[in-house]
Amino acid sequence: MQWPAAIVRPVQRRFTVETIDYNLKGETLSGIAALIRSDWRAPYFGAVPYLSALGTLRDIGDAYGADTARDVVLYFLSNATTWRGPTARAVKAELKRRLSLK
Repeated sequence: MQWPAAIVRPVQRRFTVETIDYNLKGETLSGIAALIRSDWRAPYFGAVPYLSALGTLRDIGDAYGADTARDVVLYFLSNATTWRGPTARAVKAELKRRLSLK
């Protein structure tokens, strides 16, 4: 039995990777939180409180209630594993870089 040519023909898919240049080094944590909100359409419920907390912070030395900004960033990164894409990679890399500075 022969299959019709339309079924046998391999599917060709083209994947393009967007290269976006993000300059997040001078951005405040609240500015990064705004970028996250604009890119992550349906945030994971566990990340939402930490994303809200990030929106009130300026830098890694600030405090949010009894938590340090460092703790908030760590908790956010722990709960943001479902957020993917070029923006997510750039933001997560910047947050990890800030954690390693202090």
